[in-house]
Amino acid sequence: MTDLKIGVVGIPGRWSTETLADALEAETGYRCVVDMADVALDLQNRALMAGDTNLCDLDGLVIKKISQDYNPAMLDRLEMLRVAESAGVRIFSRTSSILGLVNRLSCTVTLSNAGIPMPATCVTESTSEALAAVQRFGSAVFKPLFSTKARGMSLMDAGMGAAALRNGITAFKAENPVMYLQKKVNLSSRDLGMVFLGGKYLGTYARVSQTDSWNTTILHGGKYEPFEPDQDVIDLAERAQAPFELDFTTVDVGLTADGPIVFEVSAFGGFKGALEGASIDAAKLYAGHMVSRLRK
Repeated sequence: MTDLKIGVVGIPGRWSTETLADALEAETGYRCVVDMADVALDLQNRALMAGDTNLCDLDGLVIKKISQDYNPAMLDRLEMLRVAESAGVRIFSRTSSILGLVNRLSCTVTLSNAGIPMPATCVTESTSEALAAVQRFGSAVFKPLFSTKARGMSLMDAGMGAAALRNGITAFKAENPVMYLQKKVNLSSRDLGMVFLGGKYLGTYARVSQTDSWNTTILHGGKYEPFEPDQDVIDLAERAQAPFELDFTTVDVGLTADGPIVFEVSAFGGFKGALEGASIDAAKLYAGHMVSRLRK
């Protein structure tokens, strides 16, 4: 046990949040789960209050989940946490790192600037340009800028015909004025989650589709399986996560006929996939990592 006080920003009652809180309590004897929906920022007094607890008085805060759903309000919640960070509270991972990830486009641009291979991507507000991109790609996945587990994504194919395709794009644009679309790649119903702690590789699990769905997410019927990637794939994932300087993350990688590609780097990482697919107790390891960093 230590005298360190580390709070968990997450969703009370959710498995990953409570599992991390359990692991931290085992390490420190202190337990605090914070729902950002209940937090009040008092800038006059430089206080960030969660009930009777001033988060600015804690030693650390770990962000397991900033919101139930990915949306632009996540950015506002991260800005609030910057006040605690400014007061000397160590945030795992730093707010600046997460701010560069929760928006899909921001993550993509950073990866592209680092020379990381990704699916062919088009970002536009023009329906005509989006239509031309689908025709060029043959088939494309339209993705909201704020989403996880393929929520809100739509697969569109050039074979639909110009009129039907334009209608589909118009409907997507009504909900997503800035359209982000990527060429659909053949993954043989499998993609990888590659786990990193403090920038060091821990292991890999696969998400394997069990249905005829075009994506492999657990939300759409996929399941976790163990997987041992080649060293070149590990090296690629390590390069992909490095620019973000995260304490814990999962890199989503696809294996194609033309070589491995990266889809995204997770702002928060996945505990369940690591545990069920790779036998990695990420919560316990992460808790130890935080205590180690705060003791330095």
